[in-house]
Amino acid sequence: MSMFCFQCEEASKGFGCTTKGVCGKHSTTAQLQDLLVYLLKGLAIVADEAIQQGQPDTSVGRFIAEALFMTITNANFDDARLEAKIQAIIARRDALKTALNYSSNLDAVNWSGTPDQYNAKAVIVGVLSQMNEDVRSLHELLVYGLKGMAAYVDHAAILGFEKTEINTFIITGLAASLTESDLQTLIGWVLKCGEFGVTAMALLDEANTSTYGNPEITTVNLGVRTNPGILISGHDLKDIEELLQQTAGTGIDVYTHSEMLPAHYYPAFKKYSHFVGNYGNAWWEQDKDFASFNGPILMTTNCITPVKDAYRDRIFTTGQAGWPGALHIADRPQGGTKDFSPLIERAKTCAPPIELEQRHIVGGFAHAQVMALADQVLDAVKSGAIKRFIVMGGCDGRHKQRSYYTDVAKALPKEAVILTAGCAKYRYNKLDLGDINGIPRLLDAGQCNDSYSLAYIALKLKEIFGVKDINELPISYDIAWYEQKAIIVLLALLYLGVKHIRLGPTLPAFLSPNVAKVLIEQFDIKPIGEVEADVRAMMAAA
Repeated sequence: MSMFCFQCEEASKGFGCTTKGVCGKHSTTAQLQDLLVYLLKGLAIVADEAIQQGQPDTSVGRFIAEALFMTITNANFDDARLEAKIQAIIARRDALKTALNYSSNLDAVNWSGTPDQYNAKAVIVGVLSQMNEDVRSLHELLVYGLKGMAAYVDHAAILGFEKTEINTFIITGLAASLTESDLQTLIGWVLKCGEFGVTAMALLDEANTSTYGNPEITTVNLGVRTNPGILISGHDLKDIEELLQQTAGTGIDVYTHSEMLPAHYYPAFKKYSHFVGNYGNAWWEQDKDFASFNGPILMTTNCITPVKDAYRDRIFTTGQAGWPGALHIADRPQGGTKDFSPLIERAKTCAPPIELEQRHIVGGFAHAQVMALADQVLDAVKSGAIKRFIVMGGCDGRHKQRSYYTDVAKALPKEAVILTAGCAKYRYNKLDLGDINGIPRLLDAGQCNDSYSLAYIALKLKEIFGVKDINELPISYDIAWYEQKAIIVLLALLYLGVKHIRLGPTLPAFLSPNVAKVLIEQFDIKPIGEVEADVRAMMAAA
């Protein structure tokens, strides 16, 4: 095998990618990411020692989060930037060791090498270096949870919101993923990761809503205008804010793509008349969407797919995203803003977007908006007009079996309301599902970054209905997963005690049979099945 990666739902043959990632990453890129994570674990061990000595470096947690974010599926394919980050990790680790006068015989704490040695080292320290499949499974589950948490932490920190206890957990959890091998202890770390996942999601929610206001019910245009445009994809709201500011008055329109759709729900962005609407569909269809858009595209985070010739000279990356050869917009200087002038100048030379459709969709049902409807919701439940809420959050992807989620949405009885967040919504957000007493049957809370709303709504409904166990609520979970942010959402739900979650389109390849058995026995996690049978079971609370 020239590589081994099984961190996403598309792991080849349900086992793992061994020559080239289904995501498009080459073996060299996969190996660099393996080495980067390994060395981050070494840095985490040294940083944990600093904490134990009462000399914490408060910037290390943020640094680790940024570096982990680069390794999330479909975030960064740029080997040069990965190599630069590896060098930065080694330098930071060694400087902290010197400051602490710390020594260790652990290889991850000591290894240094030149770039021409990176790939050979990565083969030795990659995922399969842990021979015990159950220990390996729990190590990876913890690491993937931390990767998802790191994405939320990075977004919040960009807006000036950080919590020391979260950064400390990222450090200690990552260290444990290298040094701990007791299965019960590792299961405890995994559930602890879910607990801090809830805290991290709440922090990001606070950062977004404090900065841009609470999302509100919004009708979003899916058509185009006749001006040249810039298309922004990914998840970062600070980037879209600065892009809107810099394009105001230029005659250039700004459109969202995929997970940026929910930016339209925030009050702060509604003042921009050139913020036109959403263009295209979920991330995995970007090759077609980007080709027809005509103007420049800005990828702010994952998910970027292999870049096609049709738009190669129009795609830009920023933040933790990267593609070899794409122009990268540098991080904002402290107290300053990013410079998006290269996109603006490029847009001025481009034709307007080709229209894909003429219609509108409605969203903006994050927790504050849903709670504003609490009396209506309660009355509808008491009257029987609403019999069940079905949480269908998570990710979309190329897998043909994901049509299951479209079919479930169509098959649910008219007394069921769908709660969603994340790009999974693209499987059903253009269906005409109607409403129940004025309450739409599809309530879109926003990005996967807004998944806290789904937990918050459930906890508030628990209070409203006066039940002791969250599983007594009329809520079923039918979750689609793809990458590591979905993993931290899953772990957060497990920490909150949610059971009977259906997970698909396949169970994670990184779950060993024994670890999968533990999750099934403790939480009744189950694979998705036949549509009609699953719908009947969910409506019957099974």
